[in-house]
Amino acid sequence: MTATATAQKSRSAFPRGLLGPLGADVAGKVAAAGGDVAMVVDREGVIRDLALSSEELARDGAEAWLDRRWQDIVTVESKPKIDALLRDASGSAPPRWREINQIAGSAERPLMLRFVALDTGRDGNVIAIGRDERATAALQQRLIEAQQAMERDYARLRDAEGRYRLLFRLSGEPVLVVDAATRRVAEANPAAERLLDKGRADLGGQSFPTLFDPVSRDDAASLIALAQSAPGGQPARMRLTTQGQPVTASASLFRQDSAAYCLVRLTPERQEETAPEARGPDLRAVLERIPDAFVVADADMTVLSVNAAFLDLAGLGAPAQAEGRPLTDFLGRAELERNLLLNALRDRGSVRNFRTVLRTFYEKSEDVEVSAAAAPNGADTVFGFTLRAIDQRLSDRPHAAPELRRSVERLTELVGRMTLKEIVRETADLIERMCIEAALELTKNNRASAAEVLGLSRQSLYSKLNRFGLGGPGADE
Repeated sequence: MTATATAQKSRSAFPRGLLGPLGADVAGKVAAAGGDVAMVVDREGVIRDLALSSEELARDGAEAWLDRRWQDIVTVESKPKIDALLRDASGSAPPRWREINQIAGSAERPLMLRFVALDTGRDGNVIAIGRDERATAALQQRLIEAQQAMERDYARLRDAEGRYRLLFRLSGEPVLVVDAATRRVAEANPAAERLLDKGRADLGGQSFPTLFDPVSRDDAASLIALAQSAPGGQPARMRLTTQGQPVTASASLFRQDSAAYCLVRLTPERQEETAPEARGPDLRAVLERIPDAFVVADADMTVLSVNAAFLDLAGLGAPAQAEGRPLTDFLGRAELERNLLLNALRDRGSVRNFRTVLRTFYEKSEDVEVSAAAAPNGADTVFGFTLRAIDQRLSDRPHAAPELRRSVERLTELVGRMTLKEIVRETADLIERMCIEAALELTKNNRASAAEVLGLSRQSLYSKLNRFGLGGPGADE
C-alpha cells in the first residue's frame, strides 16, 4: 500500500481499532449525529433503514420513507441528484453534499435537506446522512427580504434627494446651506450665486460671515448661533459685501449624517422696492387718460372700477357713484339687449362694436358703441368694457342709408300715379321690412330674440318674413 493510500485510510477510519465492532444501535446514533436523519439505502435505491435525530422531521412523517425507493419521495429536479449521490458513494471520489427536496406526507411543501452518501462496504449498501436546511432557508429568505427592503428605502431616499436637488437648483430664492459647527458655506443654489456674484467653487467652504459687510458680520454669526439654540428664530437685516446690498436673512436648523446644518434664506430688499417698476408702467394712469370710457366689472357684472372718461360720459361726479353698482344700471336699452351683450361676452370672450345706449345720471340716453373682453384675475374672471359715443360720428354720415334714399325717391315718383292710400301702404311695408332686417342683424339672425325686440309674436314674425321674402335659415332661440 502506498503512503498516499495509507494517509487516506487514516483520515476515514480509526486505524487503531479501539472501538471494536459497533452494534446497529451505536452505528445508527453515530450516523444520525452527523445530521438530522440517517438512511441505509441498498443498491436498488430503496431505503432499508433510517434513524432520526430531529423531532420536527418525525412530526412531518419522515418515518414513512422506510422501504420506499428514494427517487419516489423527492421532487422531479432532485431525482438526478439522487443518482449522483449513490454514484459518488460507490466511487473513489470524496463525498459531496447535495440539496434534495424531500416529500413528506404531513408537510405542506417539500422538505429542503442536504445529503451526503457514504459506502458501507457491505452488500452495496449506502448510508445517506441528511441535514434539515429549512431553518437556514428561512434565514436566507429573511436576509433577502431585508436586502430588498433596504434597496427600496435607498431608492426612496435617492428619489427624495433628487427632488430636493432639483427644487434647490430651480428655486428663485437665494438659499445657502451652512455648516453650523464651522460657519462655512457647504452649498449654494444658482440664485444665491447670482446674488453674491460668486461661482459655486468660490462659495464652497467660504466663511458665512465674510459674505456680509463688516458691520453685519456679528449679526451673521449670531443668526447661525440663534438657529442652533432656538430653531425658527427671527430674521435679521444685513448688508452684503456685494455693493452693500441690503437683505433679510433667516436660518433654519436641520441635521444630516450626525452633523448640524443651517438652511439660510436671503431675501433682497431691493426686489421689493423695485417691484412696481418690474411690472412695467402704471396701467391705471394710462386708463385714466384715454379718451374712451372704460369700465371693469366682475363675473356678476358689478362695476369694480371706472376711468374719468366714463364719469364724464355718464354725468357722474366721483368713481364711488358707479363702483359697486350693477353695470346694467347704466348700459342697455332693454333687458333683452343687455342679455345679448353679456351672453355674447361670456360665450366668446370678447365683443366688438356693439351698439347700445348709456343711461346717464340725469336719466338721459347716449348712443354708444361697446367693445369688451374677458380677462383672468387669479381664480376669477373680470370683464373690461370700452364705451365710445357715436352721435358725433353719425353727424358726418348720411342720415339715411342709400337704399332708403332710393326707396323714398321712388315713392315720391309715384305721386300722381297712385293714390295717397296706396303710397302710404307701400311706405309702411318698406319701413316694416327695414325694421325686421335691423332686428335680425341686431340679434345675429336669432328670430325668437328679434320677435321680442319688435314686440311681435313668433308666428307674426314668421308670417312677415315669408311675405317679404326673408324666410331664410335662422336660429330658433
